Amino acid sequence: MSLNLCIDIDGTITEAYYWLDAANRYFNSSIQPYQVKEYDIHHVLDVSREDYQEFYRLHWQELHGNAKPRKYAELVLWKLFMQHNISYVTAREPVTRDTTVQWLRRHGMPEMDLHMLGSHYKVDKAKELDCDIFVEDRYENAVELALSGFQVLLMDCSYNRKPLIPGITRVTNWLDVHEEIETIKLKKQKLAPQIA
Repeated sequence: MSLNLCIDIDGTITEAYYWLDAANRYFNSSIQPYQVKEYDIHHVLDVSREDYQEFYRLHWQELHGNAKPRKYAELVLWKLFMQHNISYVTAREPVTRDTTVQWLRRHGMPEMDLHMLGSHYKVDKAKELDCDIFVEDRYENAVELALSGFQVLLMDCSYNRKPLIPGITRVTNWLDVHEEIETIKLKKQKLAPQIA
């Protein structure tokens, strides 16, 4: 049985705090990963949204280009790619497409459909892709998706440790992701009507 998987990029395939060193240099701060308690980076840095947006406008290519992949992401994505239908679904703006594609290639990730929404709202795209499982790091996205009936694997980060609702399962790494997807696949196979 093959599933339709939607995979976020930032904080899910990439390390969650890849932007931190550059932001600390730019804003002359010394925030550590454990201090990143919310997703909105300007709040974490205690700067205005406009100041953070200016930093991002100047440095987005460096930030996305130099991001480190999470451990086992490449290995697990290839295993999943051999069995399932996968789409990358990211809030990144379409202008970042070339940099994103180059990063995925450079780090050996399988080439799959890439949907760049320019928005954190992912429910409509998940519906369009008939998503079975969504792998995500942003808590608010996970809740929206789960409330819309999607199964979500929430990649653990310091900024998403909030109460989980039905439909969301916390995972700590890509090996966990693979294990959970296999478990969900087996459950779906058992529920599927037996065809003689």
